[in-house]
Amino acid sequence: MAVENQFSTVGKILYAQVLMAALVASGFFMMGGWKYFLSSVLGCGIALLPNGYFAFKIYLARQREPQGILNAFYSGEAVKFILTAALFAIALQIPSVDFLILLAGYAAMLSVFWFALIYWRD
Repeated sequence: MAVENQFSTVGKILYAQVLMAALVASGFFMMGGWKYFLSSVLGCGIALLPNGYFAFKIYLARQREPQGILNAFYSGEAVKFILTAALFAIALQIPSVDFLILLAGYAAMLSVFWFALIYWRD
């Protein structure tokens, strides 16, 4: 059964997102210094933290009945959406943040999902 796998596809995606964050942040650090590094790390974190929350929420619901899993999915997705909006609002209050670099870090993290669909087809 797929949910019993200790390093399931969800774990692989979160791991790939951490690797992508390190790659993007180091690339922007080499291009523009600390300001770009901070902006890209914040953008990556804005994507990674809500995804981690959602994965944990679904992980906790894995042994429930189907309706309980569905409820956990919907509530987790709603909190993920609210958390993403709140993190964007907080990050944009920091004066040294470059919005385009922040957005590039966020988009790079979202691209992991697209590549995962292609790469980890079972």
